[in-house]
Amino acid sequence: MSKYDLNDPTDVDIMKAQFDMYTAEEWEEFIKLAEEDKMGYKNINILKTASRKAGMSKYLSVKVINWVMSLVEKLEFEDDEYEDE
Repeated sequence: MSKYDLNDPTDVDIMKAQFDMYTAEEWEEFIKLAEEDKMGYKNINILKTASRKAGMSKYLSVKVINWVMSLVEKLEFEDDEYEDE
């Protein structure tokens, strides 16, 4: 998993740019995967928040974006494992 320094403006810009690359439809897929994996109420709700703010990272805190991107990374990794089988 990528580690970002939340105090480094460059890392923050990279995280925000990665967040903004995902569309609302992609966020819905992540929500669906998280529900299937039973990732927990808080994680699913933060993904739903991300879905509503798709492409608008400026409305989310850096900590929330970091949390969401770590969930996305985990979900993408698990999804890749399923495709390999």
